[in-house]
Amino acid sequence: MNINFEYYKIFYHVAKASSISAAARELCISQPAVSQAVKALEQAIGIELFIRTKKGVSLTNAGEILYSHVAAGYESISLGEQQLSQLLHMETGEISIGASDMTLQFYLLPYLEHFHQLYPGIKVHVTNAPTPSTINHLLSGNIDFGIVTSPLPADPHMEIRQAREIEDIFIAGPRFSYLQGKTLDYHELDELPIICLEHDTSTRAYVDTFLSHEGVTLQPEFELSTSDMIAQFVMRNLGIGSIMADFAQSYIDRGDLFRLQFKKPIPKRHMCIISDRRRGMSVAANKLMELL
Repeated sequence: MNINFEYYKIFYHVAKASSISAAARELCISQPAVSQAVKALEQAIGIELFIRTKKGVSLTNAGEILYSHVAAGYESISLGEQQLSQLLHMETGEISIGASDMTLQFYLLPYLEHFHQLYPGIKVHVTNAPTPSTINHLLSGNIDFGIVTSPLPADPHMEIRQAREIEDIFIAGPRFSYLQGKTLDYHELDELPIICLEHDTSTRAYVDTFLSHEGVTLQPEFELSTSDMIAQFVMRNLGIGSIMADFAQSYIDRGDLFRLQFKKPIPKRHMCIISDRRRGMSVAANKLMELL
């Protein structure tokens, strides 16, 4: 049978209210229109669905059977519409983001704070991982988008938007005060104890690539998993730290550490927002992207 869904909708409201007039008010249509729809449905099915009474209408046995199925379907559709409306109006929803310690602390966190104030019903999941892992999470469909640091591999599926500029520097503590104010050559790093990030980070890869073009290969005394720990190790005079400038700035401003100067600075790079061209994002994820 090819029956107009609107007939079932009207049937549902009449059965639920046990009244044609009450259903008409609920649906904001005329009573004759409701009566005609019920009659059309009965004729299409070929069986009587309601018994007319002085107080309104009541379901026949056949009507009870039909109502049990129509009610389940109609209420499920209504719930779906309600949930979609909540998503559209940012009352509920979820976002999954990938970010490293660096991008989370020095870029993403203030935006997440503002976003939560605007849309407290949206749940935000942050997967904290280095750039290579974040790219894998994105292309595997595990996150909506990621905040990473360049340079990035070429991938036709990945859309890249530059977010903010960052700078890689070397820092030292009082033990190496004889270097302060001098303009150094990168070859002089060969004679110094170096502290840097582990190999599986974009920051380490970027600095290593730059230095290799200068004919220098780092032989670190310490390889650490976080930039915060690099600053702490340098504070204890354990070596020269290779670090992003943002992580070191507060120590430099207080005079606890100083920045080494070189004849040729390491070229600046960028934090970037990456998304997958093959997949659309939710309303909530798009709204956060607008803020970013």
